[in-house]
Amino acid sequence: MSNWRGISLWMDGVGEITPRPALGGDVSADIAIIGAGYTGLWTAYYLKTRAPGLNIVVVEAETAGFGASGRNGGWVMGAVLGEERVVGHLPEPRRRESWDLLHGIPDEVGRVVREEGIGCDFRKGGTLYCAARYPEQETRLRGWLKDLYAEGQSEADAHWLSAAELTQELRMPGALGAVYTPHCATIQPAKLARGLAEAVERLGVKIYEQSRVTQWQPGEIRTAEGRMKADWVVPAVEGYAGSLPPLGDYQLPVQSMLIATEPLPEDVWAGIGLSRGQSFSEFSRQVTYGQRTADNRLAFGARGGYRFGGKLRNDFTLTEAEEGLRRYLLGEIFPQLKGVRITHRWGGNLGMSRRFHPHMLLDSKNRIAISGGYGGEGVGASNLGGRTLADLILGQESVETRQPWVIRDKEMKDALRRWEPEPLRWLGYNAIVNSFGLEDRVLANPRSGSWRRRMAQALAARMLGLMRG
Repeated sequence: MSNWRGISLWMDGVGEITPRPALGGDVSADIAIIGAGYTGLWTAYYLKTRAPGLNIVVVEAETAGFGASGRNGGWVMGAVLGEERVVGHLPEPRRRESWDLLHGIPDEVGRVVREEGIGCDFRKGGTLYCAARYPEQETRLRGWLKDLYAEGQSEADAHWLSAAELTQELRMPGALGAVYTPHCATIQPAKLARGLAEAVERLGVKIYEQSRVTQWQPGEIRTAEGRMKADWVVPAVEGYAGSLPPLGDYQLPVQSMLIATEPLPEDVWAGIGLSRGQSFSEFSRQVTYGQRTADNRLAFGARGGYRFGGKLRNDFTLTEAEEGLRRYLLGEIFPQLKGVRITHRWGGNLGMSRRFHPHMLLDSKNRIAISGGYGGEGVGASNLGGRTLADLILGQESVETRQPWVIRDKEMKDALRRWEPEPLRWLGYNAIVNSFGLEDRVLANPRSGSWRRRMAQALAARMLGLMRG
């Protein structure tokens, strides 16, 4: 692929892209990392800063930042998918230790960005989860906040904003309030990925691009033109796990899609807010997300997309329906943007594990280390994954390696779970997504009767329970 800049708003903003040379011939390394996205680059960074003598080589099928790392919504979350199920039940003081580790992710990313001089528009403004379109969102949000406190979080971690307080941060007509958490930063994600690649190169890591791995096994990887022997292999491929069997049995690719407006004038932003790098979401199950970019665009996305058999999606030219859903949701939240010009439309593959929380895995016998299954929350989680894999590979015990998502050797059989065979996956996914869409349409319609509203919510909740079961 030659038009790498055209794959997202973010890659369009990184300047000219010249691919690094491809892997050719036979080479050797202490550690071979497959994938120059966030997970691979963070792993290389922490390994090399902690053990400078290591010979680390990264191979990338396209160019650094080509996958989800250059296509995401730009949220560095102090969280991981499913955290409430894996952290909330821990005894103290382990639970507080885990919350502090997660909440510290944005600050750690910010530290590295500053020290390495990576210009990626890093702004730690927190996140606003808003009851924006119907009263059931407020009920659900208040229940979620109550659960967060029951799981050991405090008002410093998340607190309620009244409708009036929310207007100081973000103005949505008819909004009923929001949950605010300070533990999130926004970035220009492609600039972070490209900057990390340059940082690890300065440390002595070798990166080969346009080097798609065609075969891998313990101690060896192969591309069309080369072969690498390595003591450790780190497949850091997230949504592309299906390209490296048998990883695809445990980590499915699903898609998320975004649109971005033209740069908006200051008078429009004065009516919206988001003046200090906040991210936002309106609290529907369709998982919307957005941020104000450094050049004053509004980047906005929503989840949705799975291909039968877990096949990768390579063409992210959004269909009329895909763009239309995101335009509709954007216009419902910000009516003044209903006719705004959309300049960029894109999407990406993300990895979803069957247990709906990430895994950071060490197989010491085969000398393989894996971090993935981020479920769309990987911008921050990949940093934690890189730190964790570095400590696991180096044999160092740390707060990172003590976490419940860390899986080692004998634990793997019980801790990892395969996805169901087709057509169960495809049928289940579509049933869940359609129930979420139905719920949203019913609840957003003020003429919907109370019986219909209760039934739509019950169906969506039941589908969500089945998904996690």
